[in-house]
Amino acid sequence: MYLSGREPLMIRRAVYPGSFDPVTLGHIDIIERAAEIVDELIVGVLINKGKNPLFSVQERVNMLQIVTKDIPNIRVESFDGLLVDFLKLKDAEFVIRGLRAITDFEYELQMAQTNRIMSPDTDTIFLTTNLKYAYLNSTTVREVASYGGDISKFVPDFVAEAVMEKYSNH
Repeated sequence: MYLSGREPLMIRRAVYPGSFDPVTLGHIDIIERAAEIVDELIVGVLINKGKNPLFSVQERVNMLQIVTKDIPNIRVESFDGLLVDFLKLKDAEFVIRGLRAITDFEYELQMAQTNRIMSPDTDTIFLTTNLKYAYLNSTTVREVASYGGDISKFVPDFVAEAVMEKYSNH
């Protein structure tokens, strides 16, 4: 794409990967902030064969499409395999990762370095989680819900209803 026919217009495209099982308010915070710093954000829903998710990949994609519907520069897609391969396929140059605590940083740094070795053009942008969501993750949401606890402060209302419905059918 060219503006004046001289210089190519560079599109800054990033991927925010995750399982999003389910999407939390912390995820949404990172998505909204990441969308402000890149031209296009692809929320990549990982198909992880090693996990037994509460929601199918299509259900997770649909939930994310609903929560991001008002953000024009976001696409939601599923992927499996290596993240660096997905980035190449989507012509993305950045990975977005959220950090809640120092323990996240150690793991995420190792992953960023591994991705950089496999794909030298790939950079990782770390966004620190808003303090009001620093404790929050999908595992906690599922655990609280499995005991019938109130998850309305952790996820959007329609997601809370879907989670509770899943557990009422088990």
